[in-house]
Amino acid sequence: MNFLFAWRYFKAKKSANAINIIAWVTVSVIAFATACQILVLSVFNGFEGLVKSLYASFYTDINIIPSKGKTFILTADQIRSIKQQPGVYAISLIAEDKALIKNDDVQTVIYLKGVDNNYPNVSGLADKVFDGKYNTGTLDDPLLIIGAGIQNAAGINVEGPMKSPPLTIILPKRGMASISDPASSISEGTIMANGVFSIQQEFDDKYAITNIDFVKQQMAFGKDEYSAVEIKLNSVESISATQKSLVNLLGAKYLVQTKYEQNMSLYDTMHLEKWAIYAILTLILIIAAFNMVSALTMLVLEKQKDISVLQSMGANKTLIQKIFLTEGLLLGAIGAVTGIILALIICALQLKYKLIKLSGGSFLIDYFPVTLKLADFFLVSITVMIIAFIASWFPARKAARQSFELRGS
Repeated sequence: MNFLFAWRYFKAKKSANAINIIAWVTVSVIAFATACQILVLSVFNGFEGLVKSLYASFYTDINIIPSKGKTFILTADQIRSIKQQPGVYAISLIAEDKALIKNDDVQTVIYLKGVDNNYPNVSGLADKVFDGKYNTGTLDDPLLIIGAGIQNAAGINVEGPMKSPPLTIILPKRGMASISDPASSISEGTIMANGVFSIQQEFDDKYAITNIDFVKQQMAFGKDEYSAVEIKLNSVESISATQKSLVNLLGAKYLVQTKYEQNMSLYDTMHLEKWAIYAILTLILIIAAFNMVSALTMLVLEKQKDISVLQSMGANKTLIQKIFLTEGLLLGAIGAVTGIILALIICALQLKYKLIKLSGGSFLIDYFPVTLKLADFFLVSITVMIIAFIASWFPARKAARQSFELRGS
């Protein structure tokens, strides 16, 4: 019954045209704010998915690093135990540190990452090689896979007639520092560039990949000494359970990090930005709520005679309050549904035709990515209805408390 009265009041022609205008303005603002919230959340979802996919090409599901210092000892038995943990698909042993790379007179600082033959099984970096081939070589014939930023900075060519000569790699040696002979604390080796990868600027400007035996020899690592262990899981659903089992297995000397923990600041910043924009757009809904209060207040005055008739027929204050509450929720629902339909149309067009482009040419894609999530639709809808309920409460309560009398003509 409440809905029938509310729907009739919404459709009925009012004596004051301003009531109709304010009601439709309210619906329009709610629809606009709803569409904006869904669109912004969907775009943030798209960028978040894009960034996660890029970082997933470099950061593995689980990474084991020393809790103190730069290296740790990991015996063959420990490695075997890690491989046998439930959920573990593949592991790769890592030896890395800062290095200086020289191409003739050009030199630049890089992070040299020595990896074993299992590295392509835990990382997607091999699939990101666009120039040359992914091959890290051997101890005696090491090969280097460099980021695109390093290639540009050092002027390195990996193929063709202008292929660069062997590069010089300068690395620090572990435990070899000597005041009388500082040169003994560094090593110098030669290596050929064999491929170039491109993932994201943060990695492209920083990392170069080669085989672990070469790095361990140059840095004077012990037989069982490593910088990290990178692990790929069978399913990300088991990441927490696998992390706990590895912590129990290895103890406090090892730090076991999930993919999220390796990039906590990045993900936290992305989430903060997303919800900050959502909160700002919610203010538009609050502004619309003021229009709703005005429209319902004027409707209460418009329907004084109807209220008197209902009261004379035995309607109590609760029923009258529910009618006007339903009227406010109806305005909110119409606006929310209209906004959702509008957002869906825009998202569908963007997904199919890439209508809205990104400015500049430094992005991997040239359009705004969009990812629709059902949770966002629920969140925005609930937000609209809560604001509509609060905005409707005061006029509805006022209508229920007032007493009107029918007057004879």
